[in-house]
Formats: sequence, structure tokens, C-alpha cells
Amino acid sequence: MKILGLQKQSLIEYPGRISAVVFLGGCNLRCQYCYVPHLVLPKEIKKQKEIPQKEIFSFLKERKKFLEAVAVSGGEPTVHKELPNFIKKIKKLSYLVELETNGTNPKILKYLIDKNLVDYVAMDIKHRLDDFKRYKEITGNVLTKKMFENIKNSVKILISGKVNYEFRTTIMKEFHKPKDILEICKQIQGAKIYYLQNYQKNQTISGKTFTPFEEKEIEEILKKGQNFVNIKYRKYL
Repeated sequence: MKILGLQKQSLIEYPGRISAVVFLGGCNLRCQYCYVPHLVLPKEIKKQKEIPQKEIFSFLKERKKFLEAVAVSGGEPTVHKELPNFIKKIKKLSYLVELETNGTNPKILKYLIDKNLVDYVAMDIKHRLDDFKRYKEITGNVLTKKMFENIKNSVKILISGKVNYEFRTTIMKEFHKPKDILEICKQIQGAKIYYLQNYQKNQTISGKTFTPFEEKEIEEILKKGQNFVNIKYRKYL
């Protein structure tokens, strides 16, 4: 497990808490709009300087009076077998822990929840959950049907309500139509909160540039989506 980044303070990762963000290298998807190839692509990961765990925990011990939570992000954290033990060490320092995930590993997700190792989960939903072809396309054509079923199982685990959570979708016109977002709203009815995040132009893994939605279009989606789920617009990636 390679730690490739540490954001020492964030006011937006863990809702209502001051947190640090730890970025792990490695991911099992290749989302076309992903803007952190250095955390995803093996050849790029090799170029990065790894941060020793000792350094991370030294920092967290020093900042206990100022920080309340630690967000574990990536990449995709759940691809690492060492993740539970890493989080256990964070919890021993009495921090709240947020996990950011694509939902492809419901087994690890359930384990972390059952063992009270995570306090908040932020899960990405890339596309509607009844369209394998489009979900596979947006995630770089590496998605398998097994992984797709795993994502749906992770949604069910979170909606069961054993941990605080959010769902979120980064939207762009090349992959999403308003009807797709409304279908997701229907598919996650009962969810605590669902955030839309508009695509922001950055260098992407695919090398492509996509088209964000207009604010008025998003407002219309929110208005219709509220009939099914607590949907909000978050103005950052």
C-alpha cells in the first residue's frame, strides 16, 4: 500500500469536521474523466515519492488538537489488503475516519462498517445502475459484470443505514443525460444524500476534455430529482 499524498487540512471532505486527507496509490477503474492519473496508473505511481506510514502517524499525533477526522482517498483505497489495519491505527488515535470509494469491494466495505472502523463513507456512482455498457465505458472499459454487481451491493449496504454516508456523481454531457441522473435518483431512493458534482476541465487519464452541464440544467435536474431522493449540487470536484 503506497501513500502518495497528504492534504494536511480540509474543510470539505468530512462533513462538518476539520480533516486531513490521505491519498493511496492504485485503482481498479480507469474513469475517463479522472484527473489524478498519478494515483491510478501503475507507470505514474512508480514515479511518485512514497510517504512512509511513520511520517503520517507522526503528523496525526501532532495535530490531534486541531484535526477531528481523517479521510482515506485514492485511487481506490479498498484495493489494498492492508487498508483495515491502516485504519485501525488511525482509529487508535481517536480520529473519525471517512472512506472514499467506488464501491467495487462490498466485502471490505461491510467489514469496515461492521468493525466500526469507518464513520462516514463517500461512494461514487458513475452512471445509472441498470446500464452496464455505459458504466463500463465511463470507467475505462475495465469494469466486469462482477464488479458492477459489487457496486450495486455496496449501494445496498450503505442504504441499510449502519454508517453515515453520501453518494455522488460527477456529471458531463458526453456520458450523462438528465434522464440518467433521474434514474439514479430512483435507484437510490431512501439514501441520506446524493450529490451532483459538475465536471471541471482538467488533464484526464483518457486525454479527453468533456463538457460540463449548465447551471440552469443542473437546477432542473435537482428540482425533478427531489421527488425521489435528497439530491444537492456540490460546486467542486
